[in-house]
Amino acid sequence: MSAAAGGDPPGDCLPGDDGPPGAGGAGPGDPTVVRLTVWVRGRVQGVGFRWWTRSRALELGLTGTATNLDDGRVEVVAEGPRTAGERLLVLLSEEQTSIPPPGAPRSWYPRPGRVAGVTYRWSTARGISGFVEH
Repeated sequence: MSAAAGGDPPGDCLPGDDGPPGAGGAGPGDPTVVRLTVWVRGRVQGVGFRWWTRSRALELGLTGTATNLDDGRVEVVAEGPRTAGERLLVLLSEEQTSIPPPGAPRSWYPRPGRVAGVTYRWSTARGISGFVEH
């Protein structure tokens, strides 16, 4: 799945969020520090997807969790700068090749599994520390 034309965010945005990435603040408090909750569906359990997500989130300076859900999805909660959350959302959503892009850092790994779709919500950060896989 790739981002829609015109810069629209990938995936489905849940009601009650504060709009697409870059659409303004996260509500009360600092508008640049936000919480992003993403539900990823597809073949994302038992394939290293949570580890990969944690690695990318930490590289982006985000804190949070990646949790397997009983229905087969993975729930990712990430807090930090909105721009880093936007980048993580793209990484979780876009189609990836198995070949690293030119100039990719050694830490680059293709995303494991297969993402069929994402749903996400932006909200006010609550102060998570570290990044944990559940």
